[in-house]
Amino acid sequence: MTDNPAILFIALAGVLTTLALGYVLRPLWRGARGVGAALVVALAVLTGTLYTTVGTPDALDPARRAAPRTLDAAITQLEIKLDQDPGQPEGWRLLARAYASRGDMEDASQAYDRAVQHAPDDPDMLAEAAEARAMAAPQRRFDARAVAMLERAIELQPMHQRARWFLGIAHRQAERPVDAVKVWEPLLEVVDARTGAALREQIDLARREAGLPPLPAAEPAVAPAPGITVAVSLDPQLGMQLPPDATLFVIARQPGGPPMPVAVKKLPATGFPLTVALGDGDSPMPTMKLSQLDRVELIARISASGNATPASGDFASQPVLVGTGKDARAALLIDQAVP
Repeated sequence: MTDNPAILFIALAGVLTTLALGYVLRPLWRGARGVGAALVVALAVLTGTLYTTVGTPDALDPARRAAPRTLDAAITQLEIKLDQDPGQPEGWRLLARAYASRGDMEDASQAYDRAVQHAPDDPDMLAEAAEARAMAAPQRRFDARAVAMLERAIELQPMHQRARWFLGIAHRQAERPVDAVKVWEPLLEVVDARTGAALREQIDLARREAGLPPLPAAEPAVAPAPGITVAVSLDPQLGMQLPPDATLFVIARQPGGPPMPVAVKKLPATGFPLTVALGDGDSPMPTMKLSQLDRVELIARISASGNATPASGDFASQPVLVGTGKDARAALLIDQAVP
């Protein structure tokens, strides 16, 4: 096992490129939303680790050389690696993201806690860890530990947008709207006009809760940025299996990033083929918009229950990477069942 983290991540970068072209990944992208992205990073870390052990007796063991073929196998191998060498904050972060892609938010939160132990002054890590704690908590609430992480992130990077956004949410959850206003209003000076318009709405809601007047009227917003036009089709054989009240989700996510969408549309699963437009107005988070990314990962999923969380029995398309430039277009075919 190498003690040089630079070697590990040099190997990781090279393996990512190879894996993206490898045939092994194709069937593994066919699962629930985000599984493919998390598996790429998990496989990359594991293969990078193997690279650094070549020339040792461990490298001669075929079981250690074999690349995992499922997300669970990749997670298991990454867990073993981190058990042997736990002082890798990026490894814990990747494991946390893999857990989150699988829907195991409690495990993701615990993995982020380990990452923060080894990188206590990384504001991005602190913000991600706080978000994971909230996602794992009942009613998605930020507890005292999560709030402390967010406050530390802002102490390290005063205008950390994600940390300020989450801390403002935490203050509103705690019925402290004045504190939410104080945390959010400085963001208006650094975000773009489109993000600022959505943020102002949240600030005005908090000001109303605090008995304060709304913010002064803003200058006219710029025209909305062009979005992505997505053509969604459904395999006719799957169409015969749809319940009458099924729901279609068309989702754009940051490639290799957290599971939170940057844009999402929820529609009745009828009338295929259909066309869906995704834009900044479809973002669930005012501090991360589709137009802020050069590329996004698109996926379409049909849920029998109407739940946004992927579940067995759903139908999905394969993820597609697409640029977000002017007049961007993509096509998705829903042709597989979610196991």
